[in-house]
Amino acid sequence: MKAWEENGYLTVELSGRIDSGNSAQVEKEMNELAEAHPGAKVVFDAENLEYISSAGLRVLLHVRKNNPGMKIINVRSDVYEVFEMTGFSQMIDIEKAFRRISIEGCEEIGRGANGAVYKLDKDTVVKVYFDPDAFDDIQNEREVARLALILGVPTAISYEIVRVGDGYGSVFELLNAESFARILATEPDKFEWCLDEFTKMLRIIHGTEVPDGKLPDIREMMKKRALLTSRDLPHAQAEKLNRLFEEIPYDNHMIHGDYHSKNLELAGDEVLLIDMDTLSVGNPIFELGFIYNAYVGFYDVYPDSVLDFQGYDYDTTIRFWKEFLPKYLETDDEDYIRSVEDKARVVGYTRLAGMLVAKGVLDDPKRRKEYDCWIAKLAESLERTDSLMLGHAFAKPDAASEIEVEASVAKLPEVLGFIDSHLEAAGCPLRATMQIDVAAEEIFVNIANYAYAPGTGMAKIRVEVGGDPLGVTITFIDSGIHYDPLAKEDPDVTLSAEERKIGGLGVFLVKNTMDDITYEYKDGQNILSLRKNF
Repeated sequence: MKAWEENGYLTVELSGRIDSGNSAQVEKEMNELAEAHPGAKVVFDAENLEYISSAGLRVLLHVRKNNPGMKIINVRSDVYEVFEMTGFSQMIDIEKAFRRISIEGCEEIGRGANGAVYKLDKDTVVKVYFDPDAFDDIQNEREVARLALILGVPTAISYEIVRVGDGYGSVFELLNAESFARILATEPDKFEWCLDEFTKMLRIIHGTEVPDGKLPDIREMMKKRALLTSRDLPHAQAEKLNRLFEEIPYDNHMIHGDYHSKNLELAGDEVLLIDMDTLSVGNPIFELGFIYNAYVGFYDVYPDSVLDFQGYDYDTTIRFWKEFLPKYLETDDEDYIRSVEDKARVVGYTRLAGMLVAKGVLDDPKRRKEYDCWIAKLAESLERTDSLMLGHAFAKPDAASEIEVEASVAKLPEVLGFIDSHLEAAGCPLRATMQIDVAAEEIFVNIANYAYAPGTGMAKIRVEVGGDPLGVTITFIDSGIHYDPLAKEDPDVTLSAEERKIGGLGVFLVKNTMDDITYEYKDGQNILSLRKNF
């Protein structure tokens, strides 16, 4: 019986069979080893144990009485079943052995922050973790993947943990899986399809609300990155950078955290999200910043490196980002798209530069060149950015009748589209719909232009259909300056154009087309409701 002591642990190898024929001899040898290593904690390595009978179990139980901290590790499946059926797995710390596999010759189909995904065969893939001690990380990823699936995000669940070399892997069933990166690299005619599906999946993710405490808050990591990055910015910009991240409130919507074409798989005819260990919650601008890195930022200094990561050329990755952003934002407004890209750049370059500082690699000339480039680009974007907030434009199809968007005129089409979808479903007459749209436009544009001036902020729009008579109530909520539009005196519409004061007609129009309009200021928020019966 082979045994050795290290760091206070006596490891004893079990092999072959332990049954009534040899149990007495095995027990004798075990006791002699324990006496020779007093005080050592006993660990039985059962990797080569093929069979154990009830007599063998009694031997282990005797040893356990004299060694309360005893463990049994690397137990093969059939032997583990014996321990489990007899209740030994509840009395003794027993670890099941992991199947060993090789990835030699396997195609890499995905790569994320913590591991790489390889295709084992046409039906299964394995994610191999970079950290050889990643067992706890694997367990965590399995749990968050289950959470995501329960919340409606299409993903694969690992069904087995395996050993790969000196580390661990997690095995998934993905029938005929092919990554979006490979599709883009080998089937350029499917570019638009990939872009559409990529955006559709992101809307599902960002429309998913996560129960508090289930996922980490991405803000905390990014605040730390901002502190590290700001050390090489001018004082005013450093203060601004940290303030921008501090001003982002808690948000319980899901963030993938490593979203790019290698982490989307087409399995049969189903699109699945993989590499779930970076799941968190936060404002969608964090995700856009990370996506910007995956398609632009990483390659600012060394453009050819995109081939090593994504598997397709630099022109394709730049085109993907440029066409993705307006599709995600659902607008062609170039000024608005540019402003969101600047927000994403601030987030993205903060993460990239802060990551190099955290790793302590700035003495490397190659890394220093990247760092200097990213700091310069961060400074440029900071000059054009006064807020990192981005509204949740997307929700799952069964979402509640409320959205939160950036209080920007560019978001008006989205707001009206949201309202009109509810009016159409309720059978609202065309004339009433037009009046509601005019009134909603007046109120939202007023919020966009004045509530947060000269900065920006968020606005909530809630639509409630019902009542007797049937009608719609539309509520606008913002946290801008306290302003009651109903307190303003109505304009005298009998005056001539020369005599009339400028302004005031918008609210007057709303009052005269809606059946009711109310305002209150509560908990630091302006709350304005419009009611139209139809």
